[in-house]
Amino acid sequence: MQKPEVVVVTGASAGVGRATVREFAQRGAYIGLLARDRERLEEARREVEAMGGRALVLPTDVANPDEVEAAAQAVEDEFGPIDIWINNAMTSVLSPVHQMQPDEYRRVIEVTLLGQIYGALTALRRMLPRDRGKIIFVSSALAYRGIPLQSAYSAAKHGVEGFFDALRAELLHDNSSVQITLVNLPGLNTPQFQWVRSRMPNMAQPVPPFFQPEVAARAIYWAAHNDRPRVYVGRNTVGAVVLNKIFPGLVDRYLARTGYMAQQTNQPRDPNHEDNLFEPVPGDYGAHGPFDRRAKTSSFQWWATTHRGSLALMVTAIAGVLGALLYWRSEG
Repeated sequence: MQKPEVVVVTGASAGVGRATVREFAQRGAYIGLLARDRERLEEARREVEAMGGRALVLPTDVANPDEVEAAAQAVEDEFGPIDIWINNAMTSVLSPVHQMQPDEYRRVIEVTLLGQIYGALTALRRMLPRDRGKIIFVSSALAYRGIPLQSAYSAAKHGVEGFFDALRAELLHDNSSVQITLVNLPGLNTPQFQWVRSRMPNMAQPVPPFFQPEVAARAIYWAAHNDRPRVYVGRNTVGAVVLNKIFPGLVDRYLARTGYMAQQTNQPRDPNHEDNLFEPVPGDYGAHGPFDRRAKTSSFQWWATTHRGSLALMVTAIAGVLGALLYWRSEG
């Protein structure tokens, strides 16, 4: 009988992390659940066990490297060597730059960038001596193209991209069998938009078109089991990367015109709403945010990415049919 995979997921209590935990749990994985809120982690643990996996609840602030190290050791003491480490935890602030405070920038960078670095260091301390293991860096189109109102998050994700590039080159230099993958996600319907700190007049929303977190979870699971350094989910993610390389000035002007409204609904924001920047918001929010009716449940671009052979056959078949029709018409 094959040994269950041992997986660590940061930001495991809600959103993409919660959906990713479920994706691994239904395959019987043993999962270390890292996030700040114990109540939500306990709910996630119950889900894992109901699906046939095992889980260890580890309340952890990924901005604290000592807590991350202690959590990793607890996972290995309970389940054995870690096979897959998924750096997913994040936070953000929706605000114009001139209204941002230094402590807000510090916190976003500590969680969204340094949290991934600390996670990678912790995993590497265990994986490099064994010469095996996989580290996933969950990132975003904002790693390649910053957008208005998200300067802190954009800066953090650019940092993740730079760290990933440097680490990948080092692993190749050392002929290491440890693998790393950067998973670049589109906008997603997660609870983040219910508790993000915001200075905008209306409620926050992901930039459309956006997807359900299960789309991201399936991509993360696939990336954990395939040797591809970078994967991109959603045509808007690919479009942001490509267009910014070719027409950066045009993208600047487009975002100046549309970027503010695209990140807000038409509903006024509650000025007393709690945010999770420094402390978790109580309650079990699960994986989904409030936009289920608008969120897409699949991505053709992602299907094409993971089914290149099938896509090539489809294109060949279509070309063959078109060629036959043209020949028939010319003979007629």
